[in-house]
Parts: sequence; C-alpha cells; structure tokens
Amino acid sequence: MPTPPPRPGARPGVRRPHRLALIAAALSAALLMSACAGPPGTNSPSAAADFELSAGTPPAKGEIASFGWALYAEPPTLDYISAFDYPQNMILSNVCESLMRWTPQLKTAPGLAEKATNPEPSTWVYDLRPGVRFHNGATMTADDVVFSLGRQMNPDNGASWAQVFENVGSVTKTGPLQVTVKLKRPDSQFPQYMATAAGVVASKAGVEAAGKDYGTSGGLDCTGPYELGRWEKGQSIELDRFAAYWGSRAKSGKVVFRFLTDSSARTKAMLSGEVDGGYLIPTESYGALRSSGAGTLYFGEGLSTDNVNVTNMHGVLGDVRVRRALSLALDRKGFVKTGLGGAGTVTHSLTTRAAWAEAPEQTRQAAFAGLPATEPNLGEARKLIKEAGATGKKVTVATSSIGQDVSLLATALQAAGTQIGLDVQLKTIAPNAFTALFTDPKAREGIDLFPETYYDSITDPLDLLSNFRTGAYQNYAGYSDRDYDRLVDQARAAYDPATRFAVEAKLQQKAAEQVLWIPVAEWPTTVFLNKRITGAPTTISYLYYPWAADVGAAR
Repeated sequence: MPTPPPRPGARPGVRRPHRLALIAAALSAALLMSACAGPPGTNSPSAAADFELSAGTPPAKGEIASFGWALYAEPPTLDYISAFDYPQNMILSNVCESLMRWTPQLKTAPGLAEKATNPEPSTWVYDLRPGVRFHNGATMTADDVVFSLGRQMNPDNGASWAQVFENVGSVTKTGPLQVTVKLKRPDSQFPQYMATAAGVVASKAGVEAAGKDYGTSGGLDCTGPYELGRWEKGQSIELDRFAAYWGSRAKSGKVVFRFLTDSSARTKAMLSGEVDGGYLIPTESYGALRSSGAGTLYFGEGLSTDNVNVTNMHGVLGDVRVRRALSLALDRKGFVKTGLGGAGTVTHSLTTRAAWAEAPEQTRQAAFAGLPATEPNLGEARKLIKEAGATGKKVTVATSSIGQDVSLLATALQAAGTQIGLDVQLKTIAPNAFTALFTDPKAREGIDLFPETYYDSITDPLDLLSNFRTGAYQNYAGYSDRDYDRLVDQARAAYDPATRFAVEAKLQQKAAEQVLWIPVAEWPTTVFLNKRITGAPTTISYLYYPWAADVGAAR
C-alpha cells in the first residue's frame, strides 16, 4: 500500500508488507503506501452510528456510456506484480485477470483457468480457457501463464507477491492450454492466492515489448473486460470496454477514475455528481452521503480488522501481562464511535468472523470461545501492571495525521495505558514516515506499538495468523514459538478445510493468549453509488473481481 520496497524474500528487508494499505488521503498521489490500511480521511463523532451489511447492490438495468469513480490516490504503477494496495488493485481487477477468481461472495471460482486440479498434494494443474484474447489481440497460451507467474518468482523483480511462491518448485507448460505447478511441499494457501493479483496472466509478448515501462505507460496487455485507456498523470485513468472479451460484456463503455487526494473533495465530487461513486468512503462523510438524497451508501463485508501492532517485545511489552492489561483497558466502543463513525464492530479477535465462514460450526465456536472480553476492566488491568512491576514504565505509541482512525486509536491506547499506571508516550510522525513502519526496521526503532488495519486477500484466517510465525514479514516484535510455527505449517499443509480450520482455531487461541497484536474492531467495506448507477459489489472482492463490468444504469 510507495517508495520501492525491499526485495522479496526473508525478513528484514525482503518481503513487502502483506495486505496492508495505509490509506492516507493526505499523502501525495505519487506515494505508494505499504500494504497496510486504514480508512482514508478523517471522522466526525456526529457521523451516523448505525449500519447494516448489504450482500450487494441492485443489478444494473441496462448499459451506460460511462461512469466516473473517485480514487484517493494515483497508482505509481499498474504492473500486476506490484499490485499490493487499494488504488492499483481497484483498477487492475477490471483489466488484468487471474487463473482463479474471487467472487463478490468472497469465494474462489474458475478464472482464466476453467479447471484447477490437485492430482497429488504437491501438484496443481491449471487447464486454461480456450480462445481468450489479450488486449493486444493475441490469444492466451500456457506460455503466457508460465511467463507471468515467473515474473512473480524472479527475485530481481522485487514482486509484492513473492511470498506466495516461496513453496513453488517449478511452473511448467504441460500442454498448449495447460500449466503444472510443482510445490516443494503441500500448500493450501497457494491455490487460494491464485485468485489474487498473484495469479494474474499477461501477454508475454506485450510485457517484453514494454520492458521497464510496463505498467507506467502504454497498455497492460491483459484479458479483462476493460483495457487501459488514457492515463492523464496526476488527474485520471480511463478504462475502455474490451470488445473481444471472452466473458460477459461490460455494462459501461468507459470508466474514468479520478484522483481526489483530499477527502472533502472526494465527498463533494460524489454529492455533486462530478463522479458517480467510490469505495473507501471517508468516515467523516458517512452522515452527509447518507442524508443527501444523492445516492446510497452501502456497507459490505471487508475481511478487515483494526488492531494495535506490537512491535517491541524486548522492553516492558515483553511481559504478556502488560500486553493483556493494555487490551483490558482499551475503550473499543469509544474508538468505533469516533474513529470509525460508528460503522464498525468491537472485537476480541484478530480475525474476522467472515474469514471462518467455511469452517464447521463447532470449529468456529472453538476459535472464538474464551477470547478476552471487549469491555474494559481497569481493575484487573491495574492488577496485571502491578504484578508485572511495570507501573510507571514507558511505552511509546506511533501516531500520525494520516487520519483520525490512526490518531484516535493511538490516543485511546494512551488513555488506557495512563489509567492503569503506564507512562504512554505518543510519537507523532509524518504520513510517509508512518508508512515506513511497515518496510523499514529502523523506522520502528523506539516504537513499541502502532495502529494498523489489516485486510485479508483470501477468505482464510491463516492469511493473518501466519504473521506470527518465526521470521514472518509482519512479525515485527520477533515473536518465536516452535509450537505456533508447527501449527502454522500444519494448517498450511492441510487441503481439507475442516482439518485446516481446526488447526487455525488453535492458532487463534494462542495468538489471543499471548496478545501478539491487540484486536480492536472489525471494519466493513463502504461504497457509494449515486442514483444514476448500480451493480457494484459491496464486499472487498473489488480488489480482485472485475466489479466495474457489473456497473450500469440504475433506471
């Protein structure tokens, strides 16, 4: 979610942040934020405090010539191997397609591969759709798939998705329309990530012809329902309907993404009809958009949780009693009301309940049973601080003007710590320095905690829970537990969902017991559509699903 990241590989200085998107309306459009996210913009406590999740928006009634969409930042590149943030993926999901597809219901379905088979635990075979055309007119073959996945695996490319391929031994063409992936060991996560930008297929000839300019000028030579049109730097990106698309025809002839970095400007543009809609609505705009009569503000499943990332376990936070005390003292309801405009749900879980949707009911209950309460308990928290000998000890929390979702959570943490006897200091840093917390160990020096919103790129709790494995990218505090690592490996190797979820339930309990991060709230996806258009999905599927092709006339 930037400055060029460290090359993928093993940490530190190797893998890009995993699905984090620091959503900062105030950052310049040229800044590629590290993949860690929070709602863009700021919030007013007067915003509406009630919301309901919608499964979708009404289907379009017909075609339209074009529609405009608000985007909070301009992508620095549209190269799919760097698609690790909202702006890039929100556009690319309509232009470049993957072997598999994430649906609006957050399930995995066939994409450019009409069939995926697993003949043995360490082998995945992808049979491709015949007759699929690239935007440059060429027909997709197995050679294009091998080339496209190879770009993700090449360490010289510094791909954002390199970690997805760490268990891949080889990707080979085994037929004109067949590709076989050999894994070093069974990996239940790899086939799921083939529905994300990690599984994108582009034209080998097109990418090679563009060279170093691929993704920043000219076409992208992918297969989606839209192809890249005019890119007016600093202003907008246009997508044009691709007439030779293999699937259903897009309902709009053109999509115009306008870069509106100021949150109030985005809101005004939606209210005035200058743009027809947008995702990632600034929280302070909820009330105005809902009462304007200009359109409808929808909330949908986001697979996102607001957390406090623990970055230092060498100091006072090395005692789990201190981490538990901070969690016990935190006013989650107050943060949801002010920081998220009431559009959130307090949680005691690092993972969203939706991530467990496919788990057996008994397993879901096991995953959430006995997790710490969300109601503050200052008495118990003070007792833990005293037992740990931490009274008066200093804890430093990073905060930033990146948005009130960040600043208010940091302030809430300071208030919680102060009430239980800690000396909690806020360290205010610039938005770009805050972004560096996710990529640069030096930026985290002297920082014990910082607010973070994490979204899953697949519907699997392991997407988040694997962050605490020894050496994992976001394991900034250096937590290491052999039993935890063993469980991560077991879950990753288990293709059977029931077996995998059962192991993940144990991981959830361990992460909660050790308070590896402090869970705060679940945060839904938001989308605004004016009265002219409809059809956009309400879920976070828009990151990898061609959502714009579904948008058409509302009347």
